[in-house]
Amino acid sequence: MALVAVVGVTLVWAVQWYRARATEIELGCGLYVVHCASCHGANLQGEPDWQSPKPSGRMPAPPHSAEGHTWHHSDQELFRITKFGMATVVPGHASDMPAFGEMLSDREIEAVLAFTKSTWPDREREYQEKRTNTVKGGSR
Repeated sequence: MALVAVVGVTLVWAVQWYRARATEIELGCGLYVVHCASCHGANLQGEPDWQSPKPSGRMPAPPHSAEGHTWHHSDQELFRITKFGMATVVPGHASDMPAFGEMLSDREIEAVLAFTKSTWPDREREYQEKRTNTVKGGSR
């Protein structure tokens, strides 16, 4: 009987976790459309020629799909870039991307990142998860 109870509790927890995760990804998708898609693309494809500087010297918005490099960054780095701007991770880097800390709550930023990560193939998600787990000083 105890085994049945443990399996039952585990199953309930798994269903609740999945529903919460799906809700977070849905929220993130909506926020991405409103705040990110105009630069990074409706399909996360980024701006054309995203690896070459614009005439202004600033870099175009990169793809957030597997074709880009977003998945090379830890969760901590992605959060700081989104909240405080690119210069917090790459000092002196001039970017057209605004810091979203005044526009989005921490929970909303995390939801956008969850949505973005949900679109990646397993290989990229696994790499990014390992990167996140190896970053020292993972605090925001």
